[in-house]
Amino acid sequence: MNKDRYCIIMAGGIGSRFWPISRRSVPKQFLDILGTGKTFIQMTYERLEEVIPTENFFVVTNASYRDLVLEQLPRLTSAQVLCEPIGRNTAPCIAFAAFHIAAINPRAEMIVAPSDHLVLDPGQFRHSVEEAFAFVHDHNILMTIGIKPSRPDTGFGYIQMGPHRQSDIYQVKTFTEKPDLEMARVFVDSGEFVWNAGIFLWKVRDIIDALERYLPDTWQLFKSIEPSFGTPDEQRQIDRIYCECRSISIDFGVMEKADNVHVRISDFGWSDIGTWGALYQYSDKDQQGNVASGDVMFYDTRNCIVKMPEGHLAVVEGLDDHIIVESDNVLMICKKEHEQTIKTFIDDVQYKTGEKFI
Repeated sequence: MNKDRYCIIMAGGIGSRFWPISRRSVPKQFLDILGTGKTFIQMTYERLEEVIPTENFFVVTNASYRDLVLEQLPRLTSAQVLCEPIGRNTAPCIAFAAFHIAAINPRAEMIVAPSDHLVLDPGQFRHSVEEAFAFVHDHNILMTIGIKPSRPDTGFGYIQMGPHRQSDIYQVKTFTEKPDLEMARVFVDSGEFVWNAGIFLWKVRDIIDALERYLPDTWQLFKSIEPSFGTPDEQRQIDRIYCECRSISIDFGVMEKADNVHVRISDFGWSDIGTWGALYQYSDKDQQGNVASGDVMFYDTRNCIVKMPEGHLAVVEGLDDHIIVESDNVLMICKKEHEQTIKTFIDDVQYKTGEKFI
């Protein structure tokens, strides 16, 4: 395996759209939501371990999830878990990892992967990653992975392909955040757009140069402690920096501004499984279109997803297109079309009852 290749798994989110299963104490990436016997972060690690040496994996996560990472990824050492004191979106997360790796290996190339995505064809995924790494090795560019869209979907960002460079690699023309349905149809029908998977590859020096150019405030903060990366006082300085660092995504802060961004077009059965509705789409259904996890009895019910804890029974009658989830001390019943309201539920619950249900 190429010793200059590194992987960053971003695992700091709280997965609020999967509440009440996903909680702040154990968020989505550490759960077996798909019922495969493996958590999202375990599947993310396993599909990349044939490409990246074990010692070159790093997980960036909230400090409170450090022990969870080490429990679920026992091949990693504590030094491979980079702890953020607070969430500041993906740009500071990537800056933290890039400067850390640069201090270890200035020649490093890195892939940045979210910890909670679904990939149905890991072999094709690895093929796409290998081709992307090869192109990154020969060019001073920033690479992202684009997914051939199977439908107009308003839940994903879109990338417009520009000039063709090589095989399935194109220069990026534009980025568009989640469009409305009419615009999503136009994008898909045009054949010029792919979904933005939020997976990035680049040489470490190229992303650091891009941060200096497009996010100089973030670059300066992490540059100021570069000599201390890997030393015992690193965490103390990281804690200070994160308090000063603004929250901004790498897409908005760098990728949408840079002129050297490329996309590798792929089709490996990808979804970010970001919502209960997305989980419903990828789950096996009965003849009435229902998805059940746990002990569930349906009567005159269609197109629902129900998840119950072990030892609990749900009897559901007369419902269409609903989400019904019980977890620990919370039962949630919500129309699928209103699932974006879950974040509002969480805010209201926290305001009225404090942290015990969050």
